[in-house]
Amino acid sequence: MMTEVRVPTLGESVTEATVATWFKKPGDTVAQDEMLCELETDKVTVEVPAPAAGTLSEIVANEGDTVGVDALLAQISAGGEAAPTKAAPAPQAQEAAPVSGGNEMDIMVPTLGESVTEATVSTWFKKPGEAFVADEMLCELETDKVSVEVPAPAAGVLTTVLAEEGATVEAGGKLAVMSTDASAAPAPAPAAAAAAPVAASGKDVEDAPSAKKLMAENNLTDVQGTGKDGRVMKEDVLKAMAAPAPATVAAAPPRAPVAADQAAREERVKMTRLRQTIARRLKESQNTAAMLTTYNEVDMTEVMALRNEYKDLFLKKHGVKLGFMSFFTKACVHALKEVPEVNAEIDGTDVVYKNYVNMGIAAGTPTGLVVPVLNDTDQMSFAEIEKAIAEKGAKARDGKLSMEEMQGGTFTISNGGVYGSLMSSPILNPPQSGILGMHKIQDRPMAIKGEVVIRPMMYLALSYDHRIVDGKGAVTFLVRVKEALEDPRRLLMDL
Repeated sequence: MMTEVRVPTLGESVTEATVATWFKKPGDTVAQDEMLCELETDKVTVEVPAPAAGTLSEIVANEGDTVGVDALLAQISAGGEAAPTKAAPAPQAQEAAPVSGGNEMDIMVPTLGESVTEATVSTWFKKPGEAFVADEMLCELETDKVSVEVPAPAAGVLTTVLAEEGATVEAGGKLAVMSTDASAAPAPAPAAAAAAPVAASGKDVEDAPSAKKLMAENNLTDVQGTGKDGRVMKEDVLKAMAAPAPATVAAAPPRAPVAADQAAREERVKMTRLRQTIARRLKESQNTAAMLTTYNEVDMTEVMALRNEYKDLFLKKHGVKLGFMSFFTKACVHALKEVPEVNAEIDGTDVVYKNYVNMGIAAGTPTGLVVPVLNDTDQMSFAEIEKAIAEKGAKARDGKLSMEEMQGGTFTISNGGVYGSLMSSPILNPPQSGILGMHKIQDRPMAIKGEVVIRPMMYLALSYDHRIVDGKGAVTFLVRVKEALEDPRRLLMDL
């Protein structure tokens, strides 16, 4: 009896994946739920477990193949009944290793981290022909979250570099070839020569003829391909032709000329993948939403007094510090219930109202800005919010956030005050319709009941999508946040 191994659901809006690595070969025995292979999408890495115990009888989709959701990957035979028929190819696989070079070894891209599928080769520490010892660092890879060092798997000599600095590589891809035979050391010139054709063939994937014809007829040059190895298909060109015109406006203007004496003092550094993603998404937000910002200020006296009174008891009972973020999160949830359009989003010609609150908390990291999401914040207590913020913040700093932990937000809070910002206009995180900007708490003279008193004040900014949120709703939301913070008892009584 045969059991089919199929591509699982790949996640929100993901329709296809690339087979990255097979952990088993035809003829191998597998246990139920044992990992068979790993799939890579443009968002996450997905492991495929064995649906049943048995023998892997056939691999239908090989490494590098592009597969759709529910596509057939392989077949497993129950009870090892098909194992003998697949035993024949096994010796060939054993014999293939010496053919690829008896003492040659591939240097592969290591696992890049949770949900990271590709990286950019940042620096090579060795050149072809140079010798090294086991575990010596050969190169450094840069992803949109972390930097990864690639050590030598064994002592030897670097013979060929396949991925030059600046090249984009996928997890499990081949970086270089090394030799464990010391006699290969005096051959740096042939290695360099061998690397030349590889470098020259950076774009050796032929686009579909129908796609090339359409691109020529419509004067299109930069079309993102979705076919195998980035091949541009006819559907890609049609999609590019149907794309809205503002997308072409996003191109940066040409750089102004620089005087020769100043050019020598400039340094050109390639943007990190995370920085490129941030730049693209922020510009998309500006081009899509009718963004407007309204401001108010809040007296933090009552919140600060309540925090100072209970922070020690809170820490003792819940094991986490009581910060300001839980107060602001609660206040926003309170206001979103009264002004639900700030928690909604536009989908085509429909408005989607969310009867739940998934709060995004913008966090600055050494590599850039990320927005982890706290799901169902409207159901959480102060302690649960503080614990979730602490947990997601630690993951953000360590570059261990998964894509799932940064998706599904309905509203976002950004705290520029931690950097000393007094006032700013936050940019929307699409497809959300609102984002609250917190700022620095600063003592200022305020007129209270006819007297001038010093109060700890904070400016609040709400950026919103005017296509869905009217000015009245935006101002009402911000006033409700202000009222809840200036009198936290309102949160307890839902006023």
